[in-house]
Amino acid sequence: MSDSLSDILSNKDFKQPDEITKIKNFVKTKFGEEPKVSITSNSIVVIVKGAAMAGALRPEIHKLQKELSTNKKLLIRIS
Repeated sequence: MSDSLSDILSNKDFKQPDEITKIKNFVKTKFGEEPKVSITSNSIVVIVKGAAMAGALRPEIHKLQKELSTNKKLLIRIS
């Protein structure tokens, strides 16, 4: 017996992970810009719009790492 698509999706939790919310709030508060964030099994990638923004975020990466309490690598990518 196959499940319908609506049955499968009704059991799915579409809420953002807490790490994404914390990163977006941290960057928005400090720099006034909301980044894109993606999470993989061993890293968190923070995607910002320009090199200046990435350079400003780089010194804050350790504070963000402590705030998240995670062992995943934090990477900054420019889009």
